[in-house]
Amino acid sequence: MFKPSQPMMARLRLTTKQVLGGYYKGNRTGSMGYFAKNGSYVIDWKKVRTFAVPENLDQFKLTPFVTKRMPPTKSKYTKEIEKDGRIVTLQRAFSGKDYLDMWASDNGQEVLEQERLDSEAAAETSSTTQPARQ
Repeated sequence: MFKPSQPMMARLRLTTKQVLGGYYKGNRTGSMGYFAKNGSYVIDWKKVRTFAVPENLDQFKLTPFVTKRMPPTKSKYTKEIEKDGRIVTLQRAFSGKDYLDMWASDNGQEVLEQERLDSEAAAETSSTTQPARQ
């Protein structure tokens, strides 16, 4: 008789017919209630998903679909490389340094406060490492 190999078993779907009773696979939607003792399903309204609809949605001009004829969006992040003796500008991805620079420009007060605290800490450590004068 045919029996699938171990790697093949990992790929096969597990169904409720392959296991004993009490197994419920579900479809990844989450529970919205519970089963009562008599077998009926009771909806817990705190678990039911609700969607907040923005005001004036009927007057909104955009639709939820985007055309496939739209050209790719150009990145504003570029890098320059030298190729055949000349400088070529290429697009690049958004990096962690770009995120930190953007965060620093949006949160200037926090950056200045952190720099002040760092300089105070550096001055404090340098004063404790110097020998005392008599």
